[in-house]
Amino acid sequence: MSMLLAASFTLLAACGSQTGGDTAAASAGTASAATESGKPVEIEFWYGLGGNLGDNMKAKIEAFNKSQDEVVVKGIAQADYTETEQKLQAAIASNNVPAAVLSSNVDWARKGYYASLDEMIAADPEFKSEDFVQTFLNQGKVDGKQYFLPMYGTTQVMYYRKDTLEAAGIDPASLKTWEALADAAAKMTKKEGDKTTFYGWEPMWGEGNMIDAALSRGGQVLSEDGKTVMIDSPEWIETWEHFRKWIHEDQIMRIHSGGQGWEYWYKTIDDVMKNKAAGYTGSSGDQGDLDFNIVAAMEQPGWEGVGEGKPVANAIQAGIVAKATPEQQQAAFKWFTYFMQPENTADWSMNTGYIAVRQSSLEDPAFKAFSEKNPQISVPLQQASHASVPYQDPTGGKITDALKLAADQVQINNVPAEQALKEAQAKAQSELDRVTK
Repeated sequence: MSMLLAASFTLLAACGSQTGGDTAAASAGTASAATESGKPVEIEFWYGLGGNLGDNMKAKIEAFNKSQDEVVVKGIAQADYTETEQKLQAAIASNNVPAAVLSSNVDWARKGYYASLDEMIAADPEFKSEDFVQTFLNQGKVDGKQYFLPMYGTTQVMYYRKDTLEAAGIDPASLKTWEALADAAAKMTKKEGDKTTFYGWEPMWGEGNMIDAALSRGGQVLSEDGKTVMIDSPEWIETWEHFRKWIHEDQIMRIHSGGQGWEYWYKTIDDVMKNKAAGYTGSSGDQGDLDFNIVAAMEQPGWEGVGEGKPVANAIQAGIVAKATPEQQQAAFKWFTYFMQPENTADWSMNTGYIAVRQSSLEDPAFKAFSEKNPQISVPLQQASHASVPYQDPTGGKITDALKLAADQVQINNVPAEQALKEAQAKAQSELDRVTK
């Protein structure tokens, strides 16, 4: 197991990097985060996590505050990542900002809303950049400068009820393609008349799982030269049309949409845990909310004739707001580096299922012992070893917005994938042309 996990990290480190633009550098300050009066620096840390994840974040903040006397972190929970960014935008406009946020935005870094971290990193001999999973660390770079730090890594994997698959005579190891999964879902689906009472699978609402599936079929978001939006290619249309048919025509799959914050996510999980669905596609970070006496984990499938799945492996990143004082920025950096210490990122992985960001965390004794007893913790790492690097939206999010709308059209409104994606491509291409021509 240790060799497998190490191999996964090695492959991750070989992935490419993403770069962006420039912004004002944060003051490196002094080696100590405390004020000249000797009183601790108090900062706010905003994060969009709920449930088990929120509880684990609270515990980490409390542990940090008890570990030293220079900084006091006040955690402020938001409904989700999107709300964090929305409230941060208002805070920046009003000049009343938190110092630290579990959020990242390349366009905002270019505009100077976030502080560059390079000077603080250079002044910290314990940072050890080479120990980080490089694909995660590099996702926080903008035009060659480090603006964001990876708190943890994530990728969407598959969770299934062991009893349901066993009763249906389905070997989870046989579900290597989406076609095979659809056949299994049809076999496990239960109906009363025209109404489905038990679903064979539940993809997660939103564009994320749909993008993963399209990339696994060989689709691209952008052309190699970065000038053409490719989301209406046959690979995208065929993939998304499969999902539309499974959800609306065959009714062997369904999604929960809408609600407050992560409500739709937890409804999806509940369907599986309460025996209303055979399985679902969710985050590696769901593991802390699941009972693995009931469920097990597997990688996302690929497509027949194409190969293994290539879903995105993404770093959940944190940044320091440029309008925070130098002392607050130093305090925020101290908090981030504490969270990313090998033993702490390993502990976060064990408690949440998210991917640790430090390679040395694999040698943590507690993590080694845990992985031997809980094999599901290795599934995200195995998948990340052949995952796609997340694309960087050069339009400041307009391409992503077009994909979100198209996904809703397909998943919720039963609009044919070709129509939804061609409309999205036209909007996205228009926005891309504005920044490339």
